Amino acid sequence: MTQLPQTDGKLTLHAETNLPTRQGRFRMVVFTYEGEPGEHIAMIKGEVRGARDLPVRVHSECLTSEIFGSLKCDCRDQLQGALATIERAGRGMVIYLRQEGRGIGLINKVRAYQLQESGADTVEANELLGLPVEGRQYDAAAALLRHLGVQSVRLLTNNPDKLHKLSELGISVTGRLPVVVAANPFSASYLRVKRERMAHLLSVDGAENDESLDAVDALGRIAGL
Repeated sequence: MTQLPQTDGKLTLHAETNLPTRQGRFRMVVFTYEGEPGEHIAMIKGEVRGARDLPVRVHSECLTSEIFGSLKCDCRDQLQGALATIERAGRGMVIYLRQEGRGIGLINKVRAYQLQESGADTVEANELLGLPVEGRQYDAAAALLRHLGVQSVRLLTNNPDKLHKLSELGISVTGRLPVVVAANPFSASYLRVKRERMAHLLSVDGAENDESLDAVDALGRIAGL
């Protein structure tokens, strides 16, 4: 990469460094996108300029799981799994966007959690708050991929909406790599809603089929979770 900072339209790259992690060594780039709050991050492995079929995870921030270890969702495990996959591949990128709670922010996310304690599922909770079920945007990710000269990507995702939105933004998406995370008693109902109400392509191998989810749900009820 060229010397930072650099600006390309609404995109500005501010700082970069080599970062050793538990999953491997990555090049960490901090960038912003005009009109969006927060400082986004790219974790880059290997040479990506001009790459085709580059493994890419576009991941949205989840403070509750990634910092505090919440078991209510699969976000932390998806992030760590994506980094590990890219490390094994020898090249790729995780683009980390500051879009907490699928774009509704941390305060509203916790309010939604309160409603879920009363029986609402993750979709119903957002609707009760008058908020979008899926409010994330991927303009910043698309701008970064273009700026780095990436020709096409294979997305690490279970979310078809992410595939469609990046394609609509002009990114050539040539394939999908599933991110398999097993359910636990706290996350089983959340994963079921993601699959049944949000059309996420959840894998049977990840203990996310009906029978496996039923079994994990039962464990949660027995434990009073």
